[in-house]
Amino acid sequence: MNSPLAGTGTLLRFALRRDRVLIPVWVAVNALMVLSMPNTLRTLYGTPAARADLMHQMAGNTSLRAMVGPVFGDSLGALTAWRVGVYAGALAAVTSLLVVVRHTRDEEESGRQELVSSGTVGRRAPLTAALLTAAVANAALCVLVVAGLAGQGAPGALAFGLGVAGVGMVFATTAAIVAQLTESARLARGLTAAVLGAAFVLRAAGDSAADDGSSVLTWLSPLGWLEDLRAFAAERWWVLLLFAAAAALQGLVAYALAGRRDIGMSFLPTRPGPATGRLGTAGALAWRLQRGSVLGWSIGFFVAGVVYGGMTDGAAKLVGDNAKAREIFQRMGGQSGLTDAFLAAMVGMLGLVAALYVASSVLRLSGEETSGRAEPVLAAAVGRLRWAAGHLLIAFGGSALLMLVAGLGFAVGYGRQTGPVLGACLLQVAGVWVIGGVAVLLLGVLPRGAVAAWGVAGAVLLIGWIGPALNVPRAVLDLSPFGHLPKLPGGGMEWGPVLALLGLAVVLVAGGLAGVRRRDLAG
Repeated sequence: MNSPLAGTGTLLRFALRRDRVLIPVWVAVNALMVLSMPNTLRTLYGTPAARADLMHQMAGNTSLRAMVGPVFGDSLGALTAWRVGVYAGALAAVTSLLVVVRHTRDEEESGRQELVSSGTVGRRAPLTAALLTAAVANAALCVLVVAGLAGQGAPGALAFGLGVAGVGMVFATTAAIVAQLTESARLARGLTAAVLGAAFVLRAAGDSAADDGSSVLTWLSPLGWLEDLRAFAAERWWVLLLFAAAAALQGLVAYALAGRRDIGMSFLPTRPGPATGRLGTAGALAWRLQRGSVLGWSIGFFVAGVVYGGMTDGAAKLVGDNAKAREIFQRMGGQSGLTDAFLAAMVGMLGLVAALYVASSVLRLSGEETSGRAEPVLAAAVGRLRWAAGHLLIAFGGSALLMLVAGLGFAVGYGRQTGPVLGACLLQVAGVWVIGGVAVLLLGVLPRGAVAAWGVAGAVLLIGWIGPALNVPRAVLDLSPFGHLPKLPGGGMEWGPVLALLGLAVVLVAGGLAGVRRRDLAG
């Protein structure tokens, strides 16, 4: 009788090989975001007096505290943990849930796991390999963070690195549980992301209520644990035990559930849909497959718009007369007025995140193709272009919808400049569609390398997020399509770059569809 863990090593090596692009890109983006912050903060708040003043202002700024958490120290290390801790933890959680779901429920849904399990593979080997793959990703992130921040204080760097990795592993085991409960990989990713969103909301509510992280709501969130670890500010090492206990407990639950079901089955089976009527066309099927994703992203963008709009005045007060902070906002937002610059910068950030949505939505076509589900659809009276058009309409139309609801969120949260801000949000669609066009081109011309679209979206996110803070050359910023868009609100409108980006998107999509029409289906 095979051991329950037989074949784990082989599956782990296979998983790492499959993720040789995804994991390095996500880890690199996260690490660079963290490691770029000390120099940025040194430029903005170069003296102890300036940093002490920042702490004093944050104590009374509930809107910004809800976004980034409370400040526990005025050293560069403590300010780094404050400024990027929540987002580094959330990004580690996203990486972990994607990895775990990909190597568990995705494999079962495609039928590959059944073939693999027919060999010398233990019952719990796939789940173990998936969790170990997530552990490798989080360990690599931890090493990079500790090494990069060691100059700010080795104990604080170690605490912060372990805390970020701890958040990642907590959500890796959360994804492992959800993967046992659901029959769909898409639903597993969505539910785990919803848990992460709830953790962010709990932490934000707790931090807005108390400026020292003592709120019960903060302690209910793993992201709040990362804050209360207090890296670089009299570290609370015992908080790491919360991460270890949560990951261990959830891992045991996932293993218990995995042992009580058959491959491909779930505890919450998917409700079958109608075979006719609403699903009578390829477009209707594409909508049914992606409607949950569109709804979830739309809610997230609306909430983000409300939050960013609500913190606009607070950000202006926090920056005050800090010339360097104004310069960074102006490089991101392009305007002389701080409020306009902040709004333009936040709108641009949401555009960068929307690029991740359009990449994932376009790559849904690749998933349908490689899993074999596209063949029965194409075997009927459905052409390839018609099949692809259904999914691309959701991808490109959905990205426009996201920016629209984000603009409405800004209108609710800020309450002023509704028209200009809404126009600025819709303007980002041109840059988003270029990233979508790249994904379509890769899908059509290089189907097995279509996953590189994640790398393109990640690189654009990195340039737009970190580039202005590092004062990188304009030539580097121009590598991103978003670098060519007019910076609104407040700036002058230039239609030439916008039309050029839309034209480029059309050319990329046309090239990708030509490839889809001519090549063989990927297996």
